[in-house]
Amino acid sequence: MNITIMGSGGVGGYFGARLLAAGNDVTFVARGAHLDAMRRNGLRLDSELGSLDLDSVKVAADAREIDSADVVIFTVKMRDTESAAESLRDLAAKGATIFTFQNGVESGARICAIVGPDKVVEGAARIATHIAEPGVIKQIGNFAVLEFGEADGRASARVSAFHAACAGAGIAAKVSSNIARTIWGKFAMLAPLSGLTALTRGPIGPVRSNPKSRALLEAAVAEAVALGMALKTGLEPEDAGHTMKVIDALPADMTASMCHDLLAGKPIEVEGLSGAVARLAEAHGIPAPTHAFIAAALAPFVDGKPRG
Repeated sequence: MNITIMGSGGVGGYFGARLLAAGNDVTFVARGAHLDAMRRNGLRLDSELGSLDLDSVKVAADAREIDSADVVIFTVKMRDTESAAESLRDLAAKGATIFTFQNGVESGARICAIVGPDKVVEGAARIATHIAEPGVIKQIGNFAVLEFGEADGRASARVSAFHAACAGAGIAAKVSSNIARTIWGKFAMLAPLSGLTALTRGPIGPVRSNPKSRALLEAAVAEAVALGMALKTGLEPEDAGHTMKVIDALPADMTASMCHDLLAGKPIEVEGLSGAVARLAEAHGIPAPTHAFIAAALAPFVDGKPRG
């Protein structure tokens, strides 16, 4: 397949590298030092699932430089959604399908508003990755999963083709018949995980093993599940317990990408995670005090390291 990686950080860089190594025609859209390093030295995966050294990769600073694509894997940070989608207008008009694997629960609608609803397939990525240094992607844990599907649950040709490409690259990929439930199931895990590891500036292990911080974690999960149920996404009461089991099974040294960004002084995605829970809950008359607290506590770091 002809694949463009829109956002070549931890998630996009990892899956793009796997697809390239399997023989697909992959172009990475990147910026800054990461772009420069990939142009000079290629891309390296330092992965518990098998490392890769790709000496030469195709890289672009702007998606407008790319002539065509069958698939765009959309993994930019949430704050860059609109500008990135704007840069993909021509590729979408020429037939590219945008598969979005961003965090949060609102990106699909935001991208559709720019390129059109028939050009977007929503999905969820479950992976622990970050840029260890320019040109190097670090992955930890025994999981790296992509799940995606049409909004109406049908088995379309474009979803089947992308699934086949993923399978050929050794990627654990699933086609979801209820993508709203899939996305909200991830969100109910990720928003609490991101918020608590960012607040504590450390991995999930100590958070879940301390009774007081674990209570915060459990409350955050319960609030996200309750909101998902109220919005009729397919979540059910027992999903709160299932989500805690998923979190308990994560590597003790795992930190969410938002924690990595905060420690590096970069902008963080809290407004699209705990902030989104608090905002949507308030709009629907549902209590979400834990996520409101997380969003308020991390507010000074939304745009990066505070100055003064």
